[in-house]
Amino acid sequence: MTVSEPVRPLALDRGRDDRLVIVLDRPERRNALDRAAIDALHAVCAELERDPRLAIITGRDGVFAAGADIAELRDRGVPEALEGVNLTLFERLRRLPMPTVAAVDGWALGGGAELSYACDFRLATPRTVFGQPETALGIIPGAGAAYRLPRLVGESLAKDMLMTGRRLDAQEARAAGLVRSVHEPGELLDAAHELCDALARQSPLALRLTKLAVDAPEGAHPAVELLAQAILFNDPDKQARMTAFLDRGSAR
Repeated sequence: MTVSEPVRPLALDRGRDDRLVIVLDRPERRNALDRAAIDALHAVCAELERDPRLAIITGRDGVFAAGADIAELRDRGVPEALEGVNLTLFERLRRLPMPTVAAVDGWALGGGAELSYACDFRLATPRTVFGQPETALGIIPGAGAAYRLPRLVGESLAKDMLMTGRRLDAQEARAAGLVRSVHEPGELLDAAHELCDALARQSPLALRLTKLAVDAPEGAHPAVELLAQAILFNDPDKQARMTAFLDRGSAR
């Protein structure tokens, strides 16, 4: 991968017009999410809100993100907890218009794991490990894991991870549905790009509205689907795609 824009603690690859690759680049601290990383990711989210594209988030040197920076976390008090530093970012990431892919190699712990849960897809390598060690540190997983993880892996397994600190390796995570597929480390980014290629072949507006429908609160259904479909039925891209499909059928 050619990283065209180093912006520590991130590096951004803008080599393809339809997607952005975001590399967590703080290897000396195992890509721990300190305030500088959070601020940099907010800036990336702002860009993807202005110019919607697919996004891949990955780490460097065999680590995705080893959680929050414990030295910073130890010194935070009630006001900082109520500010929801990580939670606010991950909610924003979850609401990005276009799909996001977490390419997770190595440790994804605490806030690092929660960062991956906020993405739409997760890919892993054989050395990937997901874990939530917060209760051992006297806190809770407060940046989305308490409500996202049960939806992703089921309540029983989620409680095991959240309450006992149980860690999932790549094969367990795949069996639980947490990750889409497992790849060798050298092939992980290529696999993420292949997934993005498949997404890029879909209708962009249909992708955006599908994501909104899936993430909508339960009480919003089925109205959100009806409205989304009504919008899409008036989209010129829908007409073009269906006409092309019918033309291909008639040509056989």
